[in-house]
Amino acid sequence: MTASTEKPYADALARLKTVGLRPTRQRLSLAKLLFDKGDHHVTAEQLHAGAREAGVKVSLATVYNTLHQFKEAGLLREVVVEPGRSYFDTNTRPHHHFFHEERAHLVDIPGEEFDLRGLPSPPEGTEISQVDVIIRLGDAKR
Repeated sequence: MTASTEKPYADALARLKTVGLRPTRQRLSLAKLLFDKGDHHVTAEQLHAGAREAGVKVSLATVYNTLHQFKEAGLLREVVVEPGRSYFDTNTRPHHHFFHEERAHLVDIPGEEFDLRGLPSPPEGTEISQVDVIIRLGDAKR
């Protein structure tokens, strides 16, 4: 037996402890769903549906609150593709995204594959902390 089959919540527990979040049952369950699949993007509604399928009893409001707590703790990035439409990204390393609008699908662009030049100077007394680029895609017209 591997450590993950002996203690299925060990990785989720370690992540929460590392960032100082109390490991409640719901946080542990949502962290396991989020981080056991590798890097991916999820909406609150998708995570809520996945939790229900896995037998986790959690409200959509709790899913939203937990995602925002994870984001504030540095476990997730929030990618806002348009007002009122966000995805949560388990990949917190610097990178950008393709967003296919018809499919509502977000794909990572590795940071080293994107060259940003000529950024404007920030206003006095501020500094650029991060640049997020979303390249929107549509189906090719034939």
